[in-house]
Amino acid sequence: MPGVRDVSADAFIAAYSSHLKRSGKLQWELAPYDPDWYYVRAAAVARHIYLRKDVGIGALTKLHGGRNRRGNRPSHHADSSAAVQRKICQSLEKIGVLEQTDNGGRRISQDGQRDLDRIATAVVEAAKGDDEEDEEEEEEEEEEE
Repeated sequence: MPGVRDVSADAFIAAYSSHLKRSGKLQWELAPYDPDWYYVRAAAVARHIYLRKDVGIGALTKLHGGRNRRGNRPSHHADSSAAVQRKICQSLEKIGVLEQTDNGGRRISQDGQRDLDRIATAVVEAAKGDDEEDEEEEEEEEEEE
């Protein structure tokens, strides 16, 4: 059975974010340019924690940080907002995807691991279906020639 590691990050995050959006369990307030940004970030956080044993908020801020442009001086890395990471982890804990560890970090729960594996399997099957359709179209084009 394919797992999260067997699926590309983009495909998995898109599928899991749409799953979170359809479930309607995650709630948030303000949205930047992309109205689905919260679901995408939550899916990325869930995938990141799935691939590692135990992750804290500080590690997530480093992961989602970006470039700090400092004018004519060289750019440096800047961490992202810890509040956003914390709220996402709290939301994922509330729906049972994550759980807290003894040292204060987060890890994936058994229910969360089952959900993520199920989504990864669906992504793999969808990719296989797309590949089969592409092969059939190529065969039809060859027959026409």
